[in-house]
Amino acid sequence: MFRMSEYMHQLVHPTPVRTRRGSGGVKPVVIWNLTRRCNLKCRHCYTVSADVHFPGELSHEQAVATLDDLGDFGIPALILSGGEPLDRFDFFDLAKRARPMVRMLALSTNGTKIHGETADKVAEIGFDYVGISIDGIGATNDWFRGVDGAFDDAVRGVRECKKRGIKVGLRFTLTKDNEAQLPDLLKLCDDEGVDKFYLSHLVYAGRGDKNRGEDAVHDHTRRAMDILIEKAWHDASTGGPLDIVTGNNDADAVYLMNWAADLFDQDKLDNLRDHLEAWGGNSSGLGVANIDHQGKVHPDTYWSDYTIGSVKDAKFSDLWTGEDAMLAQLRRRPRPLKGRCGACAFQSVCGGNTRIRALQLTGDPWAEDPACYLSNTEIGIADADRLTVTPFRGKRHDPAHDFSL
Repeated sequence: MFRMSEYMHQLVHPTPVRTRRGSGGVKPVVIWNLTRRCNLKCRHCYTVSADVHFPGELSHEQAVATLDDLGDFGIPALILSGGEPLDRFDFFDLAKRARPMVRMLALSTNGTKIHGETADKVAEIGFDYVGISIDGIGATNDWFRGVDGAFDDAVRGVRECKKRGIKVGLRFTLTKDNEAQLPDLLKLCDDEGVDKFYLSHLVYAGRGDKNRGEDAVHDHTRRAMDILIEKAWHDASTGGPLDIVTGNNDADAVYLMNWAADLFDQDKLDNLRDHLEAWGGNSSGLGVANIDHQGKVHPDTYWSDYTIGSVKDAKFSDLWTGEDAMLAQLRRRPRPLKGRCGACAFQSVCGGNTRIRALQLTGDPWAEDPACYLSNTEIGIADADRLTVTPFRGKRHDPAHDFSL
């Protein structure tokens, strides 16, 4: 996850860089897909969920044992996800047990069920954050989500959370079919008092792999980034409250560096790069882990075809600290990257981006990420003959310009 607003604040008020992370001893943020069941049918769903019972899901006893191990292991954060996690039969029992075990407890939901007694229970648990997925305004969202009325129900969920004092965010997956609605979604955030906006780049997994033809082309991605950068800069420099983050394309950090290079002095640029290198980019298999609905452990939520082991057979803590070969490779710095990613001058910032896209398209997890939208010049490759993306020729937004939607 690239915390754009956090790094914008570094350009406004620079702070010392924290100690750079290493691979040893890192406890991951765990994203736990409690169930595959879901009341929606999203076109880009990475778990290919449906509103039916899926066999093989963890029993209550198995889930409790896993939860206790996560607490003993000392993970810093737990994100309860799905499918639709609220469809899990013992969701609130597990959430209540998890609350004292982790510093940060989050719920990733489609938001359509958060109202009435369910909303009260979510508030009583004390979630630090509720992320509600949305893919456009009105009918656009309903088309992506496969159910009429899903947009109105999701917005109701936002309002119910805000009424109860729960920090809430909107989670948006960018494709060519909805990228034009990004300004309207940011306006919705301001209108509804949303705390965080998360833009996810499409990852080729589940239905996201089947619908990879809808992935926003590079120019669309750049336009979206310009909109987010302008909004994030406006809020950082004027005290605006919206926290903007992006996910699943760590080239976003390099794009921000290139934007900042035209506008700030060298001291601020050096400080920004130091902070970004301390972050280190893609964290699959290191700072992020996934447990799926059947208890299988993966390097992150999109690596469903690669399993480290199962919590039905071993403790998560043992699997994560074991001798898995893929985890060892993912934790290498620098990673054994090839192509443009291997030649990139910003590996220490990006970390090689999202390896699963390269794996899905080429069969090689270390090939270049096809979703990197930066030109060779922008990533420090001098050989113009190897250019594989179209350079951006549009006008960059002036960060001093007042942002308006």
